[in-house]
Amino acid sequence: MSVKLLFLGGIGCLVVIGALTWCVTARAGYESAPYTVVESDGNIEIREYPDLVLASTEAKFETRGSDGSFMRLFGYISGDNESNQKIEMTTPVLMEPDSSAAKGQMGFVLPQGIAEAGAPAPKASNVTIRKREGGRFAVIRFSGVMDAKKAESQESQLRT
Repeated sequence: MSVKLLFLGGIGCLVVIGALTWCVTARAGYESAPYTVVESDGNIEIREYPDLVLASTEAKFETRGSDGSFMRLFGYISGDNESNQKIEMTTPVLMEPDSSAAKGQMGFVLPQGIAEAGAPAPKASNVTIRKREGGRFAVIRFSGVMDAKKAESQESQLRT
């Protein structure tokens, strides 16, 4: 019985290592929004971003995409657009919480080549193409699952 448990435990470890390796290497293959690091201190950076073109949809920040926002945008880049064009996934996926001026938004940064050529119009009425103005942004890197409590604590650390 213990040999069987050791065998299953070993298989489980290999699956976990494989999944982690895939996550790290798969993400490295995506085009990322360009930026310049102006200043760095540990896990905090001040970055300069150019204007970006986003495929965007309304989203509730606390749902992390489980409200359908991620799938609406994924549909757009998978060909649910007027050109039926598949568009490569990029990083980061931007989340903007609700404010007094606007509803929360989730946005996929469009690859530079698509943005320059003119992004195809979305077929879905709840997906829009918009420009996000560039500028200087303070960024904090952290791991784990994002929720309102973690976002608040990280924002507090960043502001400090």
